[in-house]
Amino acid sequence: MKEINLPSAFEKSGMSIPQSVQQYLESQNINYGIEHHPHMVPIAPIENGSKPDHACVARLVLLKDELGKVQAIFPKDCMLDIAAVNELLGRELRAINNNDVSAFGKNSQLEQTPAIPLLNTFPLIADNQLFSSEEIYLESGIENTYIKLNQEQFRKTLGNADLAKFSVPIKPILQQLLSTDDEQDLSNAVKNFTTLRIKSRLDETLEIPPLPDSADRIIKLRVNANADIEDLARVVEMDPSLAAQVVSWASSPFYSAPGEIRSIEDAIVRVLGFDLVINLALGLALGKTISLPKDGPQGITPYWDQAVLSAVTMAKLSTLLPPKTRPAAGLAYLSGLLNNFGYLILAHIFPPHFSLICRYMEANSHISSHIIDRHVLGVSREQMGSWLVNMWNLPTEVVNALRWQHTPNFKGEHSQYANLLCVTNQLLSPHLSHYTPQDSQSKEIYEQLQLDPQEAQDALTVILEKSEALKAMSGELSK
Repeated sequence: MKEINLPSAFEKSGMSIPQSVQQYLESQNINYGIEHHPHMVPIAPIENGSKPDHACVARLVLLKDELGKVQAIFPKDCMLDIAAVNELLGRELRAINNNDVSAFGKNSQLEQTPAIPLLNTFPLIADNQLFSSEEIYLESGIENTYIKLNQEQFRKTLGNADLAKFSVPIKPILQQLLSTDDEQDLSNAVKNFTTLRIKSRLDETLEIPPLPDSADRIIKLRVNANADIEDLARVVEMDPSLAAQVVSWASSPFYSAPGEIRSIEDAIVRVLGFDLVINLALGLALGKTISLPKDGPQGITPYWDQAVLSAVTMAKLSTLLPPKTRPAAGLAYLSGLLNNFGYLILAHIFPPHFSLICRYMEANSHISSHIIDRHVLGVSREQMGSWLVNMWNLPTEVVNALRWQHTPNFKGEHSQYANLLCVTNQLLSPHLSHYTPQDSQSKEIYEQLQLDPQEAQDALTVILEKSEALKAMSGELSK
């Protein structure tokens, strides 16, 4: 086998691969090497303009429909185009569910699906972009451990696979996401995916929900420099449902408030404070504007779980920043609470295409949702969410936080909010749903914020210790 020049970051070791994978390779007389590398294809750094390691990594996804299962292998720095696969095969395939994957992995001693066609009774399709490199690395079934092959040996693993192009490179999509003309992107998405093309204005074309009365009153109160606790309590109490939620929030074991919280004024004075309550109430009011979608990647819709966890994490991390650049705690909280608001907007405005996006997310659990949004719709949920809250006259700090939360090098107005939300996403991604890929940690963003990474991690650990209380809070909102 030809000697391969490895990236310098590779760590040679005597580690092994799953027995089922080893047996398959040996049964096919395939010569291979084993390598360990923690960031073989660092998709998140590509977003920042960094160069990936010069290696082609293969990923395999199991798909199924009523006709049976299909194995698809493609480059990991690409997106599996599920629509292209179905058009190619004349099928209605989607990624198999997590339970099936877990059962398969447990039976085969695998941590993840290897890029090896172990299920040789099912058809295999291989993306022809895999043949552009002299060497290739296959996911082995153990995290960060790869099987190293040259092209001759790799082709032997494929057997009689059908070859075609059915994946899309990620890097061009990431470059498109740096667009700053959000309204034009939204308008183009509407023209491409609706029949309402005769409309000339975006706000006339999109079926945007009206701003709730309670949210409108809170926004007006925010700009009143003379507003006090009584004013805020009166506005919140005008919406009994909202008032009950705020009191319930303040009563949560998460805040460990002594005694019973009997009123909104109690919640403000004794537990949460004016700034937090006004932003919490606004976030809750906006979140209830649009119903949660019934569809989701394999039925998972953890909207409020993520919102609550992001909100408390943002608020806590904001206290760790230097006073001169420290975000206002209430606005940090609101940014976290609304961080995935675009998810609701996307489902509301483009319901059929939202379902298609869910199918892409199922088949591409290694890719962030905003990349998939851009490919399918030409616009991301972050663009949608920030555009709408801007139309509703929310603070620019929140608008920019939502819009640029996946851009670590953002240095525009109120960048500390977007940067801090980016860090929050990075810290929380391992603790959220299966369809929230873990972003690579960026040292630069911590330096930019003057935030100590260990202090941030310690703060998150304390928050996660109260996860049951947080789940109870999000559970109340999901009703």
